[in-house]
Amino acid sequence: MSDFGEILRAIGEFGTFQKLILFALTLPNMILCFHFASVYFVQSDPERHCNTDWILRADPDLSPGEQLNLTVPREQDGSLSRCRMFVPVDWNISEIRERGLNETTECLSGWEYHSSLYTSTIVTDFDLVCSRAHLLQVAQTVFMAGILTGCLLFGPFAESFGRKRATQIPVVVLLVFTATTGLCHNVHLYYVFQFMVGIGYGGYRVNAVVLATEWIGVSKRSWGACVTQIFNAIGQCVLAGLIYMIRDWRLVQLITAAPLSVVVIYIWWVFILYDGSTCSCAGGLPRLWFIRFVPESARWLLNRGRKEEAKALLLKVAAINKRPFPEALLTKISVKDQVPERRTRALFLSPVLRRNFLIITFAWLSGSAAYYCLSFNMGNFGLNIFLTQLIFGLTELPVHILAIWLLEVVGRKMSLMGTLMTAGFLCFMMLPLAGQSVVVTLLATSGRFLTNWACSVCNVYIQELFPTSIRQTASGLGAIVSRVGGSLSPLVNMMALYHWSIPIVCYSSSSGALCFLLPETRRRELPDSTEEAEGIR
Repeated sequence: MSDFGEILRAIGEFGTFQKLILFALTLPNMILCFHFASVYFVQSDPERHCNTDWILRADPDLSPGEQLNLTVPREQDGSLSRCRMFVPVDWNISEIRERGLNETTECLSGWEYHSSLYTSTIVTDFDLVCSRAHLLQVAQTVFMAGILTGCLLFGPFAESFGRKRATQIPVVVLLVFTATTGLCHNVHLYYVFQFMVGIGYGGYRVNAVVLATEWIGVSKRSWGACVTQIFNAIGQCVLAGLIYMIRDWRLVQLITAAPLSVVVIYIWWVFILYDGSTCSCAGGLPRLWFIRFVPESARWLLNRGRKEEAKALLLKVAAINKRPFPEALLTKISVKDQVPERRTRALFLSPVLRRNFLIITFAWLSGSAAYYCLSFNMGNFGLNIFLTQLIFGLTELPVHILAIWLLEVVGRKMSLMGTLMTAGFLCFMMLPLAGQSVVVTLLATSGRFLTNWACSVCNVYIQELFPTSIRQTASGLGAIVSRVGGSLSPLVNMMALYHWSIPIVCYSSSSGALCFLLPETRRRELPDSTEEAEGIR
């Protein structure tokens, strides 16, 4: 197992096989960001008034204006109340006009919305306004809690049952509950379905990156996490256009389910890969390699003692990459550091691994919290929300392309420190510049893509700091901690009820300085044993 890097160099560190696997596993990230549509594009405080159709029983011919004047009280500024109505009475219309109504109550029969930016949102469909307005933040928190749970469930699952299954199952969960979310008729059912969508989302994101990374050689290892974010940035741009054209959250859910069904098919069924060489059969026909399902990680197979399966898979990969596979290398494949029980405990037994884990996860948590605080708050920066979303996606795209290069040039440690500390400074600058919508949007956009960049670095970094036997556990726990940050972000934004500056101060706090204590892992082989991981300097 210590020679796995040598084996990858022989069969191709980044050949046809790796490119196909990387594309297949990262492409769904372009779709995954669509799941945030129902909580991003909500117009949280739409123009509205209470439904007061009760008065039409007294006079069905009332004009809309007169109906509102008779049944809805006015605020101190003279505008109609958006959360109160007069208590219905059993009088005729003449008595109502003569005596007037004075006693008010909360809206008893829902609301009527008008001048809305969207055709339908969860706010208008489930009446998440007035005394129920806090339920919007609950919806955001439930979704993020689902993502956290998905990381918690499928991280350890991947250690026991393989990276392949831990990637396939979440995609099915995503497909089923994405479609059913668009059909739910009340907010409580919506919470349940969104929680399940979050489980699929978290499970897929954490395992697809690890599976792709374990097949890629040291020279291109950062591509796994960075290409994931590139597709996510493309999806952000597509999402802005999709919501601009289709302003109905239910229809967007169903549209999202359509490409997910294609992903389920190709991830669960078969890759048919062409080999340019010919077989020895009559006629010298070209060979086709049929690899059923997403191929398992050969590192994981060897770590579990399944040597023959790993050998067969490596031979296929060599053929697909059109590279020779010397028989001498087969003897170098050894089973080493077989997966111990109590992996989480093993992660914390080593002082070096414990220190590295706590620092990298704290950095991931702070970056994720800032990213989602800015994302959930993008409708309040002053610019058009569709334009803001498009800017978010367009700025992230070149940044992640640049990140692939910078991770190899300046290394993981300097990249992580620089992005977190710069993002914290830019977000803090929003405080003295509040009210200047263009400047604040630019600062928020810059802070958002830098924190997203930092999360990409964490995704690469955490896989290089820990040995194969606990790599997925470390990655899963790290992703869980980052999702805790994401889950807290709606609650942090709610603190604006006390003072608008509190959320900004919270997510401006930087953990970048602590990253100085981490070792540099640039251009090093993935460690396969605890001793190798502790020896990284």
